[in-house]
Amino acid sequence: MAQNIYDNPDFFAGYSQLPRQVDGLEGAPEWPAIRALLPELADRRVADLGCGFGWAARWFRDQGASSVLGFDLSQNMIERARADTDDAGIEYRIADLETLELPEAAFDLVYSALTFHYVWDFERLIRMIHAALAPGGDLVFTIEHPIFMAAAHPHWTLDKDGRKTWPVNGYSLEGERRTDWFAKGVLKYHRTLATTLNTLIGTGFALRRLEEFAPTAEQIAEIPELAEELERPMMMLVSAHKR
Repeated sequence: MAQNIYDNPDFFAGYSQLPRQVDGLEGAPEWPAIRALLPELADRRVADLGCGFGWAARWFRDQGASSVLGFDLSQNMIERARADTDDAGIEYRIADLETLELPEAAFDLVYSALTFHYVWDFERLIRMIHAALAPGGDLVFTIEHPIFMAAAHPHWTLDKDGRKTWPVNGYSLEGERRTDWFAKGVLKYHRTLATTLNTLIGTGFALRRLEEFAPTAEQIAEIPELAEELERPMMMLVSAHKR
């Protein structure tokens, strides 16, 4: 079973105060880039893996999706999503992505935001998603960029120009990585960029787009602390298609 850090009271309290949880999708700097990767949503059947508070699920329905089925390991997340949603076309379920099984050809879009790096058996998950998509369906997901995860964050140093740098440690050594983020010992799984993409290709997906998110000048002007994201990619956005 995956680590359920989101039901840790201290973690959940801190996480709930992040701008992307207070302001929803508009509080996530990468949201415009994600939106550009999404297919037409009218009449689409959507599965949201790691649905959190349900922000994306509700947006999908606003864009015309016929149904959204959201999954999250955290009871806290699911309770909040249900409380904030008044739509019979959206259903939320507690589920572990390590063992989740979806019916075959049941969805036109599988979406996931910043969740897959918590999953140990990525290959099993991708095979299951491929089977769950109808022909012509799409997978769009975001994860922590492998370079970011392999960096020794938050132990940055200063270069000769006084800029922060994040040394990359053991990039080719895949597996468990632990970090302190709102709570100690948050467990994630590092995979190289090649492993991530080759798993998709080997499963039968056609890659459509890969983005290494960086904030725009306008975003940095509004939120100056985003400037440090120009030093190394923090997030990777992927769009893949089932033929």
